[in-house]
Amino acid sequence: MLTLASDFGTPYPAAMKGVILRRSDARLVDVAHDFPRQDVRAAAFWLREVLPEFPPAVHLVVVDPGVGTDRDALVVRAGDHALVGPDNGVLRPAARRLAGDDPVEPFVVRVDDPASTTFHGRDVFAPAAADVHETGVDSLDAIDRLSPVPTEGLVDLRLPEARVTEDGATGEVLVVDDFGNAVTNVPGDVLDGRETVEVNGECVPVGETFASVAPGERLVTVGSHGYVECDVNRGRGDDAFGLEAGDDVTLVG
Repeated sequence: MLTLASDFGTPYPAAMKGVILRRSDARLVDVAHDFPRQDVRAAAFWLREVLPEFPPAVHLVVVDPGVGTDRDALVVRAGDHALVGPDNGVLRPAARRLAGDDPVEPFVVRVDDPASTTFHGRDVFAPAAADVHETGVDSLDAIDRLSPVPTEGLVDLRLPEARVTEDGATGEVLVVDDFGNAVTNVPGDVLDGRETVEVNGECVPVGETFASVAPGERLVTVGSHGYVECDVNRGRGDDAFGLEAGDDVTLVG
């Protein structure tokens, strides 16, 4: 299996698939191609949450604001998986989670005059992902154009952690999903035993489900990822709470 994720929309992912299918017999699975444009942190969060649900696979990730610059192209072995993408931090949170207790093993891809300086997804990353798929995750050292590199030399990206106290927590909105749910970095157990909390000074009910409140009403709940969300039943939490990615959130019980 070879998964693809990007901020490309359409039709660019089709070109990457064409390159891969010319070079391999991979079963292709789309993760998403509508990540927020050039938002490395948002893509890193969603990949960390989604990719561990897959069986062992090669994961091609292209969210690459630095395309055409001197940033490196990487293949990262993480447990039974391999991730292929730019060295801008987007691979790191998912790689750490996929690797578990095993070390993350990165390789730099040698790039030979790509056809385009603006479409490395097609010219650099797709061929590398196909080669990894055909060679096997356990045999990356056999691929001539891959060279192992120390993890310490790579761009790291660590999602911020909330500050938790007895009275609540202070954190921030990591992402807003397509439903308008404002996903924070506050761990869900902050809501344990609470019927209401103050969100940035406003009292809001705590619910286990969206339907815990009437349609159109605000609530906070714990999402499937384990973090506190600021939501609206059948509405958009980002609008109702006035929040967007990167905004500070203070919860007080």
